[in-house]
Amino acid sequence: MTSAAPALTARALLLDMDGTLVNSDAVVERCWRRWAVRHGLDPEEALKVVHGRQGYATMAVLLPDRPMTQNHADNRVMLAEETADLDGVVPIDGAPDFMAAVAALPHALVTSADEALAQARMGAAGLPMPDVRVTAERVGASKPDPEGFLKGAAELGFAPADCVVFEDSEAGIQAGRAAGMRVVGVGPRARAFRPDVHVPDLTRVRVEAGDGGTIRLHITAV
Repeated sequence: MTSAAPALTARALLLDMDGTLVNSDAVVERCWRRWAVRHGLDPEEALKVVHGRQGYATMAVLLPDRPMTQNHADNRVMLAEETADLDGVVPIDGAPDFMAAVAALPHALVTSADEALAQARMGAAGLPMPDVRVTAERVGASKPDPEGFLKGAAELGFAPADCVVFEDSEAGIQAGRAAGMRVVGVGPRARAFRPDVHVPDLTRVRVEAGDGGTIRLHITAV
């Protein structure tokens, strides 16, 4: 059963990439399964924590006694592997129309990917890259820290309370909440983490410009 939820009103949108705009699960799982096996970890358990965080932060969760310098070194290797592997990278349902609808509205990409990986995956999915983006190189802390979302809001020139975050992962939803923003959860992972609104994909979101520079998000919830 579907129903129309009350429209959300915002002044700016902050968009996660993986799982929100781009379906990259196939490559993420390939790369992280290999990494887990190399380190004697259960791949299925590892996959429970990889989404939403920067690689070094995921490694710190999975190998808490390992020096962080080694995590950062491994993360550089992981990023190179992920950037080179675009097999199966496709847009989330509704993402092309969604990005076309927000093109002239204040929005930013806030992703745990670095610039090279973000460019590769958005390109592979055929999605336009937002002019304003906060990638891994531009923050000192990974999601669930709110730094990335706060930086995105500041660069767009809006208060956190005026922003709506689109996210799929536990870490990302926690980061949006910690930033004082409302969160639209996208996809099956998001439902369990109680976002303000949940949609299975972006076909359920209609975006329109409102009065006085506002953005109206019409959500068809399941």
